[in-house]
Order: sequence, then C-alpha cells, then structure tokens
Amino acid sequence: MFRFARSRPVTAALRAATESSVQGRFVQQKRNLAIHEYLSARLLKSYGVGVPKGEVAHSAEEAEAVAKTIGNNDIDMVIKAQVLAGGRGKGTFDNGLKGGVRVIYSPTEAKMFAGQMIGQKLITKQTGARGRPCNAVLICERKFARREFYLAVLMDRQTQSPVIVSSSQGGMDIETVAKEAPDAIITTPIDINVGVTDEIARNIATELGFSEQCVEEAKSTIQNLYKLFMEKDATQIEINPLSETLDHQVLAMDAKLSFDDNAEFRQKEIFSWRDTTQEDPDEVKAAEHELNFIKLDGDIGCLVNGAGLAMATMDIIKLNGGNPANFLDVGGGATPSAIRSAFELITSDPKVTAIFVNIFGGIVRCDAIAQGLIHVVNEMNLRTPIVARLQGTNMEQAHKLINDSGLRIFSIEDLQSAAEKSVQFSKVVKMARDIDVGVEFTLGI
Repeated sequence: MFRFARSRPVTAALRAATESSVQGRFVQQKRNLAIHEYLSARLLKSYGVGVPKGEVAHSAEEAEAVAKTIGNNDIDMVIKAQVLAGGRGKGTFDNGLKGGVRVIYSPTEAKMFAGQMIGQKLITKQTGARGRPCNAVLICERKFARREFYLAVLMDRQTQSPVIVSSSQGGMDIETVAKEAPDAIITTPIDINVGVTDEIARNIATELGFSEQCVEEAKSTIQNLYKLFMEKDATQIEINPLSETLDHQVLAMDAKLSFDDNAEFRQKEIFSWRDTTQEDPDEVKAAEHELNFIKLDGDIGCLVNGAGLAMATMDIIKLNGGNPANFLDVGGGATPSAIRSAFELITSDPKVTAIFVNIFGGIVRCDAIAQGLIHVVNEMNLRTPIVARLQGTNMEQAHKLINDSGLRIFSIEDLQSAAEKSVQFSKVVKMARDIDVGVEFTLGI
C-alpha cells in the first residue's frame, strides 16, 4: 500500500531559515531562472493545468483594454504587479501605493491601478529597501475558492530525487505552516524511473481534501505539473494556492516556477523569458563576464578561483571576525581582463574596506596573475588595501613582484595570516572612515 511521508518541506526558503553559515547563505542565494507569473500561467496552461483567465499589460491603456476582454463590468478581476518577489500583496510601491495585488471591478480601475504600478518599484519583505521595478501587470478573472491547497514539485538534495510537497493549508506562507502545523505538510518522494502514477496523484489529491467530483481533475493536474517539471528542467514548481473553486474547477491561482541554469542550452525559449531588470545589476554584469558573483552583506571583498576555495575563503574570513562582501569565483582563467572585471564589481560596493585575493595558480602561473593584478590596480588607481595569497606555479616570483610594486597589495602565503590581515585592514579602514581621516598602510608584513 502506498504510504505518505510526513516531514518538513524542503523548499529553499525553509532551508534558508536553518542555514546561517556563509556556505548556507551561498546555497540559499544560488541563482536559478525565475519567470514572471503571466509567463508561468501560459506555461502551465500549455501543460493542461487550469489557470484563471487573464492577460498581461505593459501600460495603463493596455490594462484597460485587457480588462474589457476579460469581463468588462460583469465580473470581478485582480490586478497583479509582475515583480519577481514574494509578498507582493503586502508590498508598497515607491510612490506610496500599497499592495501589489488588488481586486478591481472595472476596466477604469484597471487603468488607474496599472498607471500607478507600472514604472514604479515595489518594495516587499523579499526585495529589500531598493525594491524591484514593475514593468507589467497581470489582469485576471477573480475566482472564488471553496478550498485552497499548497503543492510544490522540487528536487530534494538529501534523496537526490523529485518530491511533491503538499498541504491542505494553502493560501498562506508555507514556512508559517511548517512552523505552526508541521503535520499539515506531506512530502511524497517520487521514483524518477516511475514518475507520478495515477495511484500516487490520486492519493495526494484525496489526502489534501479535494471533493470527490474534483479528485480526478486534481490527479491530472498533479501529474501534469510533474511532467512540466521534468520536461522543462525545473528546479521548483510551487502552486500556492492550488484551489477548488465554487464551480468545482481545479485552478492554479498563483505560481512560482524556477529552472536549472545548467539546462539553458536545451530550454532556450524559457531562458529567453529572463527579465534582468529583476536581478541584481552587479550579478547580471558578472554573468556577462563569465564570473560567478553573489553580493553579500559584509565589507571584505573576495576574489578567488574555484567555488570550493571561494567557500573556504569566506568561512575563514568569518572565523576571524570579518564579514565577506561577496562570493566571486573567476574560474580557472584568472586573466587580467577577468581580474579587472572582478575588481570593478567588488569596488562598486561602497561598503568594501579591504579585498582578499586568494588564487591557486595552475592553468595560469602565479607570476602572470601577479603581473595582471599589479597592472589592474595601477590602471584603476585602487586605494583599497589588498591582501593577495597566490599559491601554485611560480609563487615565489609572484610574491617578489607584488612586494616590489610599491602598491597597497600585501602578499601573504599562509591562509590564516592572510585572512587575519584582511580583517585587520577592514577594521582600520572602517575606523578611519568613521572619524573622517585618511589612512596610510605602512605596516610591515
């Protein structure tokens, strides 16, 4: 007999709540392609998943026209700001308008609210104070639900297989449900070689609480969501809520879809939907230069080659009382152009008070890396103190080149000592900034 496994859901948001280390933060912030709700709705519909009738609008006038086609003055509608962030309904626009999701009753209201949303930034609990721009709105029919459920298909790192996470308590934050009523969450592991059988899907639908007349449609919906997940290389398909409406339809009222960046080569259409205006501009710029960059909240810039070494570098900074300002992996080829691009990204953050360069010279020799580093620091006239730890081929020559350069680059071979010095420099620079004086770094190392 098929059994359900009850456990905490394994969504990224829940993992983030329990991962406080630097490595945990990096996992939390790993970038997978996210697409706007209106695009998610189109994709769901193409897989036979029911969604409310709706269409996107990029201007106030277009919103009015869309509203007329959906229901004119005959039915209630909802206008949703197309911003890639959670908590839109409780968000506030930078012009003072409250709520990125509003109920509207006429095309005139659609035009009015679209005019106040489009072109503004929406600030939610997930965007931070800067907010994210709203370039479009989704106008859709307002459907009334008899019951609301939560359902997600995602990959579980522990079992390295797909799982379906479901809950009878949809329409609210799943993290809150996990905290307050963990027994309300069902995690169903899926054998990737078998898929979601009729029995599995029907049991999930029944366990959630769909009425008898909707169980078969819910079963098909669950199977179609899994099919989409597999065929489109998704990392997460989250439907909240998945509703049974008053007229007994099974509809995905809201959807969050994410896709594996490594599958871009075979999912070209989906990746053409990427909206870079919703992403951190520095991370977009880094991707253009083939750098792996994630901005963090600290003040010590990190320039490292290799993801593992980058993680270790951030951890040792943390262990010595500092805070990394970024994760930055320049990859195997630490060329002068890559180093320059990396420094431009790091120094664009005004919080950065010191930079730790930790590179293993294998494909590119250490002396060549040192020459490139010296050239870039001279060319950019950098005044931020730099600690460089270059290990590998020709490291002795690299050490001499840096020490003879006369620049604020300090070559240290020992990792612990280099981390300590980076933290020390950072504290000195911050203290100097606080009292508004210049600092000359003439420390002997």
